[in-house]
This record gives sequence, structure tokens and C-alpha cells, in this order.
Amino acid sequence: MNTQKINISKIAPVLMAFFVMSFVDLVGIGVDRVSKDMSLSATLAQLIPSAAFLWFLLLSVPVGVLQSRLGKKYMLNVGMGVTALGLLVPFFLYSFSMVLVGFALLGIGNTIVQVSANPLIVDVVPSNRAPSFLSFSQGVKAIGSMIGAPLAGILAAQFGDWKLLFLSFGIVSILSVIWLGSIKIEESKQEEVKATFSSSFKLLGTGFVMMMVLSIFLVVGVDVGFNSNSGHFLVKQFGIDSTAAESGRSVYFFGRMLGTFLGAALLTRISSRSLFMWTSVLGLICLIAILLIHSAVIAWILVFMIGLAIANIWPMVFSIAVERYPARKNEISGLMMMAISGGAVIPLLIGWVSDLSSVAIGMSILIICMIYLLSVSVYTIKK
Repeated sequence: MNTQKINISKIAPVLMAFFVMSFVDLVGIGVDRVSKDMSLSATLAQLIPSAAFLWFLLLSVPVGVLQSRLGKKYMLNVGMGVTALGLLVPFFLYSFSMVLVGFALLGIGNTIVQVSANPLIVDVVPSNRAPSFLSFSQGVKAIGSMIGAPLAGILAAQFGDWKLLFLSFGIVSILSVIWLGSIKIEESKQEEVKATFSSSFKLLGTGFVMMMVLSIFLVVGVDVGFNSNSGHFLVKQFGIDSTAAESGRSVYFFGRMLGTFLGAALLTRISSRSLFMWTSVLGLICLIAILLIHSAVIAWILVFMIGLAIANIWPMVFSIAVERYPARKNEISGLMMMAISGGAVIPLLIGWVSDLSSVAIGMSILIICMIYLLSVSVYTIKK
């Protein structure tokens, strides 16, 4: 956008897409509620986040290629439309197979939305305000992530059907498509060489890039793994009521939201490498503590602190990688998006281990992930 004026009529519907982007975090409440309704094992329940996040591995680069041809606004509307379909399928056809189909569609839609929304928000704001609006957009996303669990509880209490959450968010997605479709946006043209499968995978042969991509894979695995397992863990480990335990992820996402704003302030004073290390230390300590303590009150505090610690690792890893190879930003971006598929693998592994032993041992996988992230943070400081 060339003008320095802020046009709310164009910015607001794009920001709404970030609210829609948050709907993929319904995997957590989906695991809890569907498990209870259908008496699923931990392994089967964790197929829900796997069905959603697998698509980042398969579709991130192809969506980027399509976007360069069809436009960011068009692809963003397609993504929100597929998101709406994914939410409506399990509402009207409630079986485990249809839940998996619904969350697969939700994951496909979310992949498209994530690829398209960030560059489109840059197109509709003044260039000097882009960083602040990108940070603000993550706050909008965090709001959507926070309200899912309590809204499901309210709908279940008032109307006897928590699945009305799917219908409500599905309608919001449809209205967002209509809203964005009604405005005209002049999109910037991408002059840089675009990432391809070949150029991206060749870059994986670079040890530093591979290390950073694996970091994204694991931090998303920690994020989704904690989100999708926290309810079951709080019930089993601390005897917390299941409805209250579901709200644990709202506490987690509240921590993530505050962590985003706090991180933005801290990064004006300290380097991303230092903040990466200290937040990794905090996350590791909190994950170990929550497995060892017996106080439910302290557990709630630790849930918040884990969200606070995790909040900034993704953007810091990305910025460190791009800083090292600035000319390869497109390839690195594509690889990082594909690495979000860690949200499909780690939760499933936690569920499998939980079925074999206990949910506490299953959650210890998150500690292993954090140890790796801490090791990478120390390496980046030394180098």
C-alpha cells in the first residue's frame, strides 16, 4: 500500500481472517469432547490434530505457487471457505470418521489462510506500520484461540450441545468470506524468485537450515501437543473437573497472547538469540515442574507460564534463519510452513505413549522437544 493512511475498511476484513485462522486450535477442545462422546483411546483421539496439521507438510509450497497466480485475496477466501466446510461437516454429520474429515478440511483451509493472510495484511497497511499490524494480527488470532473452550462449555450448558461451537465458527467463517470478497484490494506483485520444491529441499542439505526447520517442527509439536493433551492431563494428574480442565487451554493461550506482546517489547532491548535461549529455559523448567508438582493451583500458573514461554519461539527461529540466509527467504519460509506439520506428529506420539504407559509419561515427550530447542538456542548464541 503506497499511501500512509490507514484504511480500516480494508484492514478489518483481513484482520478477521486471523480470527478465522485461530479455529484450527479447536483441535484441543475437539480431542477432549470427542474422546468423551465416543470413548476414544489417547492414540485415536490424537488423530484429530494429526488430521489437521498434516496438510502443512503437503500443501504449503503448492498453495504458495497457486497464490502467485490467483492472488492473495482469492486464496485467502478459498481458505476461509474450506475452513467453514470443515467446521460444518462434524456438526451435521457427527461420527469419528466425519470428525476426522472435518478437521482435515479445517487443516487444509488453515494452511491456505496462513500462507495468504500475512502477506495480504502487508498489502493493506502503510509500509511503515506493517510490523506493528503483523504483531497485532497475532493478538487477534490469540483471542480466537482463547474463547473456544469456554464457549464450548457455555453452549453445552445453555443448549445441551457443545458442537454448536462448530456451527458458530462456521458461520463466522462464511461471513468473513463475504466481507473480504466485498472489498477491493490492490495487491503488490512479488518480484523475488519464488520457492519451489527443488530449491527448498536442496536448502535442507545445509546443516543450519535443517536444524532450524526441525526447531519449528518441534516447537509447533509442543504447542499443539500441549493444547490437545492439557485437558486430559489436568484431569488425570490433578483430579480437576473435566469442564474446568478444558479451560486450561484458554489459560495457555492467554499466556501465549501476553507472551507475544511482551516478546515484541523485549526484542527492542535484547537479541532474538538471547530471548530464544531464555524462553527455552523457562519452557523446559515449567514443563518439568508441571509433571512433578501435586498442587492444582500451581498447575494453572505453570500452564500460563508454558504459553508465555512458547509464544515467541516460532518467529525468533524464523528471523534467525532468515538473518543467516537473507537471499533464501522464500525457500526458508516454505520450509518453515511445511514444518508446522510437527503439530500432526508430536501429539500422535504423545497419545501412543500415553496409551502404553500414562499421560504424564506421554507428556514428557514435550520435555525432550524443549531440550532440543534449548540446545539450538545455545548453539545460535555461540555461533
